[in-house]
Order: sequence, then C-alpha cells, then structure tokens
Amino acid sequence: MSGSSASGPLYFSTRGHLLVCQGQSCQTRGSALLYRALWNALERESLAYYKKGGSLRLTESGCLGACSYGPTLCAYRARPEGGLEEGWYAANDLPQALSVARAIHAGEALPEGGKYGP
Repeated sequence: MSGSSASGPLYFSTRGHLLVCQGQSCQTRGSALLYRALWNALERESLAYYKKGGSLRLTESGCLGACSYGPTLCAYRARPEGGLEEGWYAANDLPQALSVARAIHAGEALPEGGKYGP
C-alpha cells in the first residue's frame, strides 16, 4: 500500500482483478451469492487489496457473455514478465473462484479448470 498526499487518493498495488457477472441469467444462477461469498473469503484470507499483504480486487460486472453457463467470472493477472493474463470461467462456485483468486495472489498461472473462450 502506498501513502496518500493531500492531492490524491491512496494507491493499493494489486496482482489481479476478479469480475463476477451480475447479469440477470447469472444472478438467477447465484452470482450475487457467489460475489458475497468470494468477498468474505478474500477478507478472511487477507487476499483483498486493501488488507496488509493482500493483492486482489473484486468487482461486480455486467454481462460477461456466458449467460447459459453462469455464474461467470473473469480474471486478470499481472504477469511477472509484463502484460496481463486473462481467464474466463463458467459455472463458478466458491471453491473454483477461490482457487483462481489464490493462484493470482501466489503469482501462479490461472487455473485451467472451468475456463471458456480463448
């Protein structure tokens, strides 16, 4: 975590960003519950970006395009060599979403299980 000055907000360094779809189809399949459960898990394990040692951001998103296979999760991770790695995950539950979060926090490649798309 970096300090702030009178002229700007705090900056929290992150390793990755998780987006949980909150489109209607995903909500019908439990995405609001998944978001809350994942948020609580990131808090509990001190993985959230604003916790000491934490490194992950979590955001609710609009439709991520896998409406028949929700809840959908999109993950971005900073690669050590530069650039971003992205992963799109369908039919998520808390264990799968948390495995993605833990991999990002540990600096590991995104898990393959549940991925869809390129």
